[in-house]
Amino acid sequence: MNDSSPNWLNNPLLSIEHMTMRFGGLVAIDDLSFNVGRADITALIGPNGAGKTTVFNCITGFYKPTEGRLTMQRQSGKHYYLERMLDFEITRRAKVARTFQNIRLFGGMTLLENLMVAQHNSLMLASGFTIGGLLGLSTFKKSEKKAIELSRYWLDKINLLERADDPAADLPYGDQRRLEIARAMCTGPELLCLDEPAAGLNPKESAELNALLLSIRRDENTSVLLIEHDMSVVMEISDHVVVLDYGKLIADDTPAAIRKDPKVIAAYLGVDEETAAETLGDDGEVKL
Repeated sequence: MNDSSPNWLNNPLLSIEHMTMRFGGLVAIDDLSFNVGRADITALIGPNGAGKTTVFNCITGFYKPTEGRLTMQRQSGKHYYLERMLDFEITRRAKVARTFQNIRLFGGMTLLENLMVAQHNSLMLASGFTIGGLLGLSTFKKSEKKAIELSRYWLDKINLLERADDPAADLPYGDQRRLEIARAMCTGPELLCLDEPAAGLNPKESAELNALLLSIRRDENTSVLLIEHDMSVVMEISDHVVVLDYGKLIADDTPAAIRKDPKVIAAYLGVDEETAAETLGDDGEVKL
């Protein structure tokens, strides 16, 4: 990547401009602006309470920002202003998908059924809202076949195709994480928002997660925005890192630049910038 003209400035998929989120007298997000580059992996990091999940909630329509504009520029050329849209419209029309800190799979359903649920809207539309399904119309059968094929594609992608008929609750934790990402991808997103996807994973599972996210960016042309506390994941796979502290942007750059930024080090260590600068080694870097 040419640092003089980064992708997130030249070719943004999502542009957040002067976004503020207030809860009564509390300012959770304060005049925040940053871009997510098309086909980039962007990490949103910061200490606990920095406002990262609030940003996700505004992007995906769970909250409506008090001020600001969030513009999704889809590959089709259409622009969507997310702050004006309902959450289901953001998923269906703007093509934004999300996972949460806590896994939200349907444990009693099979792996295949969990991925089929993600395609419920398209199946309902094809069935004429159940009438076509009841009558066995060909349009519904074609859509159902396509949905099954897509589900099996993603199960194969995460190396769980052989367990397609097993209950999701029977999976190990790391496999459940990957299944949840696969379910989000079944909605066909152009932007995939992941809230702490590496939380609770062991090193092997983290490596598998990294490989999956890199393949999603490479093979599906999907941009990824992730909140993550595991700096090994952030530094290994991210093209772009955005750092928040107390709801404000304090850094916005490449991983290499972020890891030696005194403002970032100060925020994580809870010290002033001068003290943080003293923690830098001779190579100008510090391990966060």
